[in-house]
Amino acid sequence: MTLDIKSQLEIIKRGVVDIISEDELKKKLEESIAKNRPLKIKAGFDPTAPDLHLGHTVLLRKLRQFQDLGHKVLFLIGDFTGRIGDPTGRSELRKQLTPEEVLKNAQTYKEQVAKILDVNKIEVVFNSSWFDNMSVLEMLRLTAHATVSQMLARADFKKRLAKGEDISLLEFMYPILQGYDSVKLEADVELGGTDQIFNLLVGRIFKGISASLCR
Repeated sequence: MTLDIKSQLEIIKRGVVDIISEDELKKKLEESIAKNRPLKIKAGFDPTAPDLHLGHTVLLRKLRQFQDLGHKVLFLIGDFTGRIGDPTGRSELRKQLTPEEVLKNAQTYKEQVAKILDVNKIEVVFNSSWFDNMSVLEMLRLTAHATVSQMLARADFKKRLAKGEDISLLEFMYPILQGYDSVKLEADVELGGTDQIFNLLVGRIFKGISASLCR
């Protein structure tokens, strides 16, 4: 039996730093109950290391709570963006991995999440399935939805610019690509750590989605 909105919100808000925005989330839950349609809950993981770490368990447990509430979890493996390396919170680019390294790590992720999530009720998706087939023209059209001033609003970019340090165009592209993931998956709710706030907000430029920011 589906829990009412108040009960669902109480569970969802446990251990959460912020919800952007709670009013939007309430409306989505109302629609979910009225139409008997589970919300699509997206969380993305770039397989840039062989194993998930302890910090991921908080996010995974929140995904499990959404599962237990009857919603659908979209477990996005960023095998395409993983080849770039997420520059979030870093003063330099990560080492770019080969497709073989990324896929090997991705397989490990799928095995590890089964310890927390009900893997029979999740949809595992790879963002290479749309980005590998995207033309240069389509990619350039995607960049038209974001501005340089919006990119420079990110704290670490702002600090580096003030210090006269270089910022590559590739670093601007990463949050744009992550935002497009949410559009492609038609996500209702997106989960991420507080270090991902900027990237999650860029996703909202492309589509109105709620972002629960977990500890």
